[in-house]
Amino acid sequence: MKKLLLLSIAFVFLLSSCGSKTKGELVGVQGKKWYPEKPYGMELIPRGAFIMGKSEEDVAQVLNAPTKTVTVRSFYMDDTEITNSEYRQFVEWVRDSIVRTRLAILADELGMGPEDGGIGEYAFKSADTTRMSVYEKYMLDNYSGLGATGYEGYKLNTDEDLVWDTSDYPDEYYAEVMDSLYIPEEESYNGQRTIDVTKLKYKYTWMDIEAAARTRDKRRKDFIRTEELEIYPDTTVWIRDFEYSYNEPMHNDYFWHDAYSDYPVVGVSWTQAKAFCHWRTKFKNDDQKGRGKQFVNQFRLPTEAEWEYAARGGIEGGTYPWGGPYVISDTGCFMANFKPQRGDYAADAALYTVEAKSYEPNDFNLYNMAGNVSEWTNSSYFTGSYEFASTMNPNADSKDNARKVIRGGSWKDVAYFLQVSTRDYEYKDSARSYIGFRTVQDYMGEEDSTQ
Repeated sequence: MKKLLLLSIAFVFLLSSCGSKTKGELVGVQGKKWYPEKPYGMELIPRGAFIMGKSEEDVAQVLNAPTKTVTVRSFYMDDTEITNSEYRQFVEWVRDSIVRTRLAILADELGMGPEDGGIGEYAFKSADTTRMSVYEKYMLDNYSGLGATGYEGYKLNTDEDLVWDTSDYPDEYYAEVMDSLYIPEEESYNGQRTIDVTKLKYKYTWMDIEAAARTRDKRRKDFIRTEELEIYPDTTVWIRDFEYSYNEPMHNDYFWHDAYSDYPVVGVSWTQAKAFCHWRTKFKNDDQKGRGKQFVNQFRLPTEAEWEYAARGGIEGGTYPWGGPYVISDTGCFMANFKPQRGDYAADAALYTVEAKSYEPNDFNLYNMAGNVSEWTNSSYFTGSYEFASTMNPNADSKDNARKVIRGGSWKDVAYFLQVSTRDYEYKDSARSYIGFRTVQDYMGEEDSTQ
């Protein structure tokens, strides 16, 4: 018996030594190598230091941006503001998810599955357990349904296309679900019955890492936050922002009409912009997971320092993104979309907003870092934040401060607000016809030189 035991140990040792590729050396865990992939529509902003604040005369005498040398890490930034078309992709994803969820719940309540046809085609995937893996069955049995609705964790069936033409609805149950999402008949006019946009809500969770890092006597679950909000842009801003001004055409058409697809989205609050960032990360990582690839890090709003660094385009001491102190080029053309010549809005070849890729980009190949629409940042607005913020990746953020920094100026602003160092703010739950946003993503790793 003892001899047999020794032979077994020797055999195991032989197998482990023959199968080892490390030769007993400490080489680290051998996994997939990470090579950064440039996100679509973004530009890489290289790390660097710059003088943040107003190095030139502070004409407005606001005294909120004294010069300070700061350093920021590398990051990707959208080369344009988020457009109506891009934000509509978010809205339609939320809409479709809500429709599929309601269809699946009703199918479950009726006890219908794919074999029954009609609304059964949209039943939760768990309705057919024969195609589920062992792990999926385990998760379904032990974790699904643990929530407010009882359907948390159930997978939607996205294989079946949704039907929007009323004449093609598969059955009366499908019609019932669709009817619940549209505005009531008495509120429709001109034969148009549209989706009730107040029902388009996006719910997500996130972890307050900064709060967790500063607290030791609480558990991880204490820092998980849940957000749920309406995500459709407030199109009424075109009317409410301007008294005694006829802007109904912008209210009626700006967000949904294809003519404005490449224009920057407006009427989006800071909280809605944050929700978009979360969705964009999820949307990308769902695809990464499906292709067996490693997750990407989150998309987010830029900090105030990142925004100013990117707007300067590598030009030290420049007043505007193009560097010079003037808003007119050598050929006599305006360099951005703003309010020139004491209110001659059309002098710069634009009246309201313009397409996101208009005018010349700065040296980082970013468009409209001055003018067109002001842009949300992730930073809270404090008049003295430059005094106490860190010199490395500075960001004065406070959950208790509802004022969020906006940068860049807009189509309705004078040239002062277009300067790269000018600070302004708006309340995070406010939406305006002149505020949009763009996203950033931290840069990780180095490029693969062999590819």
